[in-house]
Amino acid sequence: MATLDLAAPLRQWIIEQAQAGREPMDVVDAMVVEGWPQEKAVDAVQEVLQALLVEHARANGLPEPTVVPEPMERGGPHLLDGGDRRVPVLANLKHPRVVVLGSVLSDEECDGLVALARQHLSRSETFMLDEGVSKVHEGRTSEGMFFTRGENELVRRIEARLATLCAWPLEYGEGLQVLRYGPGAQYKPHFDYFDPAKPGTAGILANGGQRVASVVMYLNTPEAGGGTTFPDVRFEVAPIKGNAVFFSYDRPHEMTGTRHGGAPVLAGEKWVATKWMRLGEFV
Repeated sequence: MATLDLAAPLRQWIIEQAQAGREPMDVVDAMVVEGWPQEKAVDAVQEVLQALLVEHARANGLPEPTVVPEPMERGGPHLLDGGDRRVPVLANLKHPRVVVLGSVLSDEECDGLVALARQHLSRSETFMLDEGVSKVHEGRTSEGMFFTRGENELVRRIEARLATLCAWPLEYGEGLQVLRYGPGAQYKPHFDYFDPAKPGTAGILANGGQRVASVVMYLNTPEAGGGTTFPDVRFEVAPIKGNAVFFSYDRPHEMTGTRHGGAPVLAGEKWVATKWMRLGEFV
């Protein structure tokens, strides 16, 4: 978005509204009442608030925030456009930025991904940023595999839906990862971004830059356990077939509150597909 030529008094007014705790869309609505076109009002509020966040980060020695995927406007509709289907919002957290989505995938799509992935599973690995390599780690006890982006018609359809839903370029997404968790399997709480302080991070960021959002889609409903947990805010998403949880992180820092994990499966098995979104094109 190009920088707007906003008068200093307007910028200051928007800052004062934010500091007073007003929601961004309430500020936009007030500007529309004063004659601003809604699209320009949204751009103005976004620009001023983003600049405010950058200023705060620089003043406090924090990573600067970036623009991230966003499936819904604050205060916006609760039935979202996925291109080829409408997707209902089931839960909506502001911080951490978490949106629980219903019926992102059909039963047939879930079953299709499981069938395609099942024959290619191997023990899941974790990228060890201290060493710059992927290896099996005790904190992650699932089996998994990756599809390359656009590998088949089913994957292409799902990827296009997610790109539309999250308002993020398809080319900025990693390939889908499918995971199977058997009884007792889990993924201990962690962050999905790559820690810039670790020696192995520079190499992995060379392709696509930093991760900025995750979408975890549930391909079946386990008999018990297996929820996606956000322990810092005591929030857990039930793993219901076809549903998904989206969460974004505007900087690689724990202040995003997006530490999450896969709770142990207590009965049955759990299948998920994960899409990670990057700041730039991933090849």
